[in-house]
Parts: sequence; structure tokens; C-alpha cells
Amino acid sequence: MTNLHYIKRPSTLKENAPLLIMCHGYGSDENDLFSFASELPEELMIISLRAPYAMQPYGNAWYAINFDAEKGKWSDDEQAKQSVGFISEFIDYACKTYAVNSDSITLLGFSQGTILSYAVALTYPEKIKNIVALSGYINEAILPDSIEEKDVAHLNFFCSHGSVDQVIPVDWARKTPAFLKALDVSHVYKEYPVGHGVAPQNFYDLKDWLKQYI
Repeated sequence: MTNLHYIKRPSTLKENAPLLIMCHGYGSDENDLFSFASELPEELMIISLRAPYAMQPYGNAWYAINFDAEKGKWSDDEQAKQSVGFISEFIDYACKTYAVNSDSITLLGFSQGTILSYAVALTYPEKIKNIVALSGYINEAILPDSIEEKDVAHLNFFCSHGSVDQVIPVDWARKTPAFLKALDVSHVYKEYPVGHGVAPQNFYDLKDWLKQYI
């Protein structure tokens, strides 16, 4: 059984439904990304996860982000790796529990949820088909030491970022295409004139992209 709380939207398909798993950002919860579930293709089964670490006074995190005078802003990479494991285990649970197609699993992340979605896909590529990576970046510190091209050759990435993002600098996201290109992985990278959020055009573009790949 999984220890992650989640909400879900059923697919119109009775069996072999493509599954989309949503991973929210730091300080948010499972309702955040789920708010646009109704706009996504009906054949998708959609599950939105709540990150495991409760924050005060509200919200949740996949891993701690700390602020101190010495280190400045730093992330707890060990906690992040644990959450990568939690999401991987949840995928197994969902495939056993629901009538989904285990060969058509999409991760959709925002911010911290994107950082983890990249890590899950590149650590457990056999479990994933597509990644929608919104307003995040690849944190190499939580990836395996080596990634075999043949293991990730089937993956598809849609990556987007706000060009005036004040939370995660766009320069961090701009390193993503070169990283994925080096692995010879199919990817799209787009920027939109917004801050740390999803512009309407960004949403339409990811929806069109999803229709092609699910």
C-alpha cells in the first residue's frame, strides 16, 4: 500500500487507460494541479499526489528547502531521493490497483514536483513514458551516477519555464535541453513571458503535446 495521499479523476476507458500522475510544488497540495484535470484528455486517468512532508501552517513539500546565512538556500537532497522512491513505489501501486496501461505513464510536475519528475524518469525510466516538466530544472545531485542512453531512449519530455521566473531562475531551466540532447532523448523546451506559474498558452501547448504522446 502507498503512504502518499492522493485524489483521482477516472478515465473514460474501462481498461488500459493512460495514467497521468501530478506532483505539485513546494508548499502546495494535491488540489493545486488537479484544478486543471478537467481540461485534459478524457481517456487519461489522473492522479494528483500530496507530497509526504507537511509544512506549517499549511502546505506540503517533497523535500526540505532551508535558508540560512552560511549555505544560503539549499535543498535536502537525501529527502528528495526518498521522495523519488515514494513516487516510484506509488506508480507500482497505481498500476496494480487501477485499470491503467503500465506502458503509458506520464508524470506532470510543477516546480519542486518537476525536479522530482525528472529524477523519477531518469532513475526509473522503465516505469515512465512521458514527462511534463513545468517551471523546474534537473538536479543532477539526485540522479543516478550514470544514465544509459538505451534505457531512456523511449522517454518524451515537454519542458517549459517562465522567462521572468523569480523563484527558479530561467538559466537553470535552460540547461535542460543540452542535458536531454546528450542522452538523445526526445524533448521540447519552451519559455513564456511569465513568472513562476503556468501561462494559458503554456497550458494549451502542453495539452496539444500530451494528445500526441499518450
